Amino acid sequence: MSDDPYKITFTTWNKIAGIYQDKFMDLDLYNDTYDLFCERIVKRNPRILEIGCGPGNITRYLLSKRPDMNIEAIDIAPNMIELATKNNPAARFNVMDCREIDQLYGKFDAVICGFCMPYLSQKDCEKLIRDSAGLLNPEGILYLSTIEGNYEDSGYEAGSSGDRSYVYYHNEEHLTRQLTENKFEVIDVIRKKYAKTPEIISTHLIFIACKK
Repeated sequence: MSDDPYKITFTTWNKIAGIYQDKFMDLDLYNDTYDLFCERIVKRNPRILEIGCGPGNITRYLLSKRPDMNIEAIDIAPNMIELATKNNPAARFNVMDCREIDQLYGKFDAVICGFCMPYLSQKDCEKLIRDSAGLLNPEGILYLSTIEGNYEDSGYEAGSSGDRSYVYYHNEEHLTRQLTENKFEVIDVIRKKYAKTPEIISTHLIFIACKK
């Protein structure tokens, strides 16, 4: 296998799609932040882009709250897309690398990216924010979540299956600066404690921003 961290990570996510679904499909830790996202979108029948949709756990929750949403979702892992399609027949799903969203057509009223950024380098996160700004209508809403920490501590981590992913840590200051430079107003910054194991507690960092 290639030593490219992205290829190793993408292979892992495709392999563990079913495990991920079993673990996170009904996790309610972030539901209050998805509620805030929904509340910020005042337009009816909005066009939503979901980046890194996994098995469609966020998709399902959003549609339960806002069935008027027209959700178009992408993920790099074909097995994730297969599960997401089964879990959410009302949404549209495609296999796509989030580093290529600048190739998408048209404008969106909101973009939500739930925990895709922990698997993107600082440079690619900057591009993701820049590309999201280009895809959003004026006053469009952007939701981002990541794992808070020092970027220098990024590296390979193994999950319960033993498969590795390269995990990047990001900090509030850098992401806030990128959002501001791309004409976003940060509305909410939320932190959640997540117990990966009883001994390992990480801080998850969530942004909701509005395009000026």
